[in-house]
Amino acid sequence: MPNPSSVARPRIGLALGGGAARGWAHMGVIRALHEAGIKPDIVAGTSVGAIVGAMFCSGHLEAFEGWVRDLTRRDVIGYMDFALGNGGFIQGRRLMERFHEAFGVQRFDALALPLGVVATDLYSGQERWLQKGDLATAVRASMALPGLFTPVQVNAEWLVDGGLVNPVPVSLCHAMGADRVIAVNLNDGLLGRRIQSPIEKSASQASTASAEDSEGGWLHWLSAGFKDRAEALQAQFRRGSEQTSPGVFDVIATAVNVMQDRITRSRMAGDPPDLLISPQLAEIGLLEMHRGAEIIEEGYASVQRMDAAIAAFRAH
Repeated sequence: MPNPSSVARPRIGLALGGGAARGWAHMGVIRALHEAGIKPDIVAGTSVGAIVGAMFCSGHLEAFEGWVRDLTRRDVIGYMDFALGNGGFIQGRRLMERFHEAFGVQRFDALALPLGVVATDLYSGQERWLQKGDLATAVRASMALPGLFTPVQVNAEWLVDGGLVNPVPVSLCHAMGADRVIAVNLNDGLLGRRIQSPIEKSASQASTASAEDSEGGWLHWLSAGFKDRAEALQAQFRRGSEQTSPGVFDVIATAVNVMQDRITRSRMAGDPPDLLISPQLAEIGLLEMHRGAEIIEEGYASVQRMDAAIAAFRAH
């Protein structure tokens, strides 16, 4: 009989799902798993899951969490390099440049742990697994939500958000050699919720906004930056009602919630994870990245609520 001490430990994969600002919860999840004695050997990420995965696999997660916790609404606006007429509202280059400057993450082969990133070929609809080359380009492609972020060209293909085809990349973890997979789904409980856009919130809270918000709010920034197109642009971010049609933001956010919920259910039915963690983040809007502290804490709490399941996972 083999010596139990010589039997290799099963390789654990961590599948980090997409969900824009809700993805900050991944940091709380990873910290709680670490405290429970669970350390992933392989990581796969979609969209914001790719960002957090890159920071984790490069050893910069703690510093990155500190940066996220300090983000203000003004900071978020500063990273939004708007690019109307280029396939989306936001390019995402400025944010990726900031990550590179602060954390030095450059290429996949420099990472301490294997990382796979999911993107979608815009024209063929095929899933793309990115595991080599420039990390920032792969991450930016994985988070390029159609209509909001501009597509990214990689190897003569235009790539967009991996959440279109694989919102929680359990399958990629298995393909990379994971024996057991922990999946983090950020879209639980979202259907039926109407997400208020950052612009709409800025307008509705104008009378009580802090000095920071009143000076750096979305409405003021857009008006100053676009002037002649500000009114038309702002209208595209308003939420629909019985009297008015929905704006672009409302359509994108709601459609993404429906799509990712349905795709996640389908993919997990065919390839279920060994452990599923679902932070409750229905109140968090897609671009509310300045709410990092509370999002991270919910990620941490979501693992603590699963003590029995965590114990069972560790026992097998």
